[in-house]
Amino acid sequence: METINTIGRRKSAIARIYLSKGKGNITINNKKLEEYFTIDQLQYIIKQPLNLLNVSDEYDIKINLDGGGFKGQAEAARLAIARALVKINEEDKPKLREKGFITRDSRVVERKKPGQKKARKKFQFSKR
Repeated sequence: METINTIGRRKSAIARIYLSKGKGNITINNKKLEEYFTIDQLQYIIKQPLNLLNVSDEYDIKINLDGGGFKGQAEAARLAIARALVKINEEDKPKLREKGFITRDSRVVERKKPGQKKARKKFQFSKR
């Protein structure tokens, strides 16, 4: 099996992953998973698709993360891993879709408009 490349996005975070046969090592920006994401919840988010299919120790994953915050980066990586697993075995897609790992969360921050305080908030109106 050759290396499988996929991309996942969430908010302004982009995750490019390279998935290949291995022993379950996950490397993010040349650091171990535990060094990059010190919060257990974020480590869990990344491993969710692997744990669902019970393949967490069958593949080595190299992830390049760029942009966004920690949570967005973790969810972008989860999407990329789920897409790579579907490329390997198409029959896993219904299981992953049921948990929502295949769906791209398209919500992004709304831009600030001119003449307003924020995207929706206006400056205080004064009658006199």
